[in-house]
Amino acid sequence: MINLSKEDVKQIFTMQDAIEADKAALAQYSKGLANVPLRTNIDVPESNGQALFMPGYVQGDESALGIKIVSVYPDNINKGLPSVPATMIVMNPETGIVDGIIDGTYLTQLRTGAVQGAATDLLARQDAKIGALIGTGGQAESQFEAMITVRDLEEVRIFDIDFSRAQAFANEMTDKYSVKARAVETSEACVTDADIITTVTTSKRATFDAQFVKQGAHINGVGAYTKEMCEIPREMIKRADVVIFDTMDGVLGEAGDFIQPLEDGYITEDAINGELGQLINGDIKGRTNDEEITIFKTVGSAVLDVVTAAKIFKAYKMEHGIEL
Repeated sequence: MINLSKEDVKQIFTMQDAIEADKAALAQYSKGLANVPLRTNIDVPESNGQALFMPGYVQGDESALGIKIVSVYPDNINKGLPSVPATMIVMNPETGIVDGIIDGTYLTQLRTGAVQGAATDLLARQDAKIGALIGTGGQAESQFEAMITVRDLEEVRIFDIDFSRAQAFANEMTDKYSVKARAVETSEACVTDADIITTVTTSKRATFDAQFVKQGAHINGVGAYTKEMCEIPREMIKRADVVIFDTMDGVLGEAGDFIQPLEDGYITEDAINGELGQLINGDIKGRTNDEEITIFKTVGSAVLDVVTAAKIFKAYKMEHGIEL
């Protein structure tokens, strides 16, 4: 059985590869070719833990089968162990046999950055030069990498509620990638005149003010994934010309950014254009001019995990001359 670590994956699979994998996954999902059951959560009270099981199967040209297991064990930190370990089990859809496993933590970071990159590639202005990244947690680097992969950005501004953390992250990104990252002290300074805005936090209130966002900007909401969390200002949603989700069921069932203003009657579902897969498949329109404001919201889906994992294994086998 093949066991791929983060470093193994990075050697054979680029962010651009992951972006194309996510596009393929969502295209199949929007065609109705994916079976993604609801997540199963199992509490383990005696250990103050919880195990989450997220299976998925995709038919057609992007055939893929697997299950991601994520454990949430806060007390692990006292044992010198990760508090949220994750593992992706990759299965052969033709035989049902397990091909191997992948570091699930890195896979999640990779496919989450990539789905934002896919949306940014399809919705942001082609001449985008200034990026804005709000939040510097575990998902932040892949979000940064995805933005600079799909657009030739001159600068990415970094904002975090802890300015010293923003500075450290900006310095690290500038050293690691060939794009200037600059820490700023306010969200206003971060988003003003930015062409691409990505917010990746677990905030329960909007992380920036809609009035400072310019016409033509593209906005990615990545972090909020519960009904209580809310990163994108509701005023921004009403002002936007195009609003697209990774999956309708996922966002409308989990993301407070949209659930709250919908329940309040501030917006209606008419404000939502559809899914990114529908845009990829040519079933809906995205940006039609450089002045439109576009929004993409993602809460993630197992379809992204299983398709990306399958493509990683295919790349690994080709690299090592293993029969596909």
